[in-house]
Amino acid sequence: MSTFLTERENQIFRTGKDVHTINCSRPSLAGSVSQRACVFCGSRVVLYPIADALHLIHGPIGCAAYTWDIRGALSSGPEIHRLSFSTDLREKDVVFGGEKKLYHSLSELIDRYKPKAAFVYSTCIVGVIGDDLEAVCKKVSKEKGMPVIPVQAPGFNGSKKDGYKIACESLATLIGTGDLEVPKYSINILGDFNLAGELWMLLEYYKRMGIHVNATITGDGRVDAIRSAHKASLNVVQCSGSMMYLAKIMKEKYGVPFMKVSYFGLEDMSDALYEVAKFFKSDELMAKAREIVREEFTRMMPILKEYKEKLEGKKAAIYVGGSFKAISLIKALRLIGVKTVLVGSQTGTADEYEIIRELCDDDTIIVDDSNPIELSTFVKEKQADIFIGGVKERPIAYKIGIGFCDHNHERKEALAGYEGMLNFAKEIYATAMSPVWQFTK
Repeated sequence: MSTFLTERENQIFRTGKDVHTINCSRPSLAGSVSQRACVFCGSRVVLYPIADALHLIHGPIGCAAYTWDIRGALSSGPEIHRLSFSTDLREKDVVFGGEKKLYHSLSELIDRYKPKAAFVYSTCIVGVIGDDLEAVCKKVSKEKGMPVIPVQAPGFNGSKKDGYKIACESLATLIGTGDLEVPKYSINILGDFNLAGELWMLLEYYKRMGIHVNATITGDGRVDAIRSAHKASLNVVQCSGSMMYLAKIMKEKYGVPFMKVSYFGLEDMSDALYEVAKFFKSDELMAKAREIVREEFTRMMPILKEYKEKLEGKKAAIYVGGSFKAISLIKALRLIGVKTVLVGSQTGTADEYEIIRELCDDDTIIVDDSNPIELSTFVKEKQADIFIGGVKERPIAYKIGIGFCDHNHERKEALAGYEGMLNFAKEIYATAMSPVWQFTK
């Protein structure tokens, strides 16, 4: 255990006590049972919400089962993405190769479902046996007259964050191939995956401002809109961990500028509207943004004040995929009287951890790429009342005997936007104040 802690010490930081820079973006320590997912999973969760595309996993059935419906991304139209297709590689395929099986599977699925494009994902076993995914995709693309994109993401080839980059590279092959016309005030939303219909709330805010949203990448995504994404005036990046690489590609290749925003919490949601209005240098857009913010704050603040009075003094632990999301959560929790005592992420950056350090009180624990033992120890040490995380953190919270709030991509409750802040406050209150926890002490 002492060796393990020594190797991890530079990835753990206590505000007000430690002075070192947190060591992030490094491979997970072997044997630490990291909460991170694999490369394949990273690529899958980014591309999966494109609703009119076919998604075929070339590998064992377990890989498809693991990532089926993993985003919970809702669609306003087609739902091909919710069907989890796999070539179901078996022992015979491992020995003799699976390219023929992939070709026939891909051809049959395209004929049956008539998608706008197809994404074909490699897995660990494909990386080992060496099937030529690119050649098969190229052949089928020529035969069917549609984009068939190989996603070279064998799981052992890094971490979830590397999968994000591979997904962005795959999307980049689509962008620039369409010619849809877009209005003057046009943006793309990158990195919102329409969990529980949140994207539709954001579209309504921008519509009220007079902003046209051209492509949503990838929540409720459409292949044709993505192909013409380069026509927009601005990329607005919500999940910087998954989509910043694509934003940089588009800036370099097409000159489309980008900005980072967050849609979680009243403060960050309002800033997201203001920053877009500032970019277009329009007094009319800014006036409409201010009107939206004024209306929403007038409606929300009296309700949130009541929650704050009841939750004052409660403590929360946060462990999420990206640290940019954690920043918004700290602000949102502060608004309802909840103190953050532990913050961690799987894919955080040094700059984002520095912002977290400045936001948090002294002796807050900040941790990068943690594992169940560490998280359990820190949560108990800080006596947190509620744990905010994803599906892999839920068992940790319940075993300790504290409340849990799902803020990852499996959730069914909209937590973004103004209405989402109200939902978040309700969930934190209902969870932290539940009488059931008295029986776990």
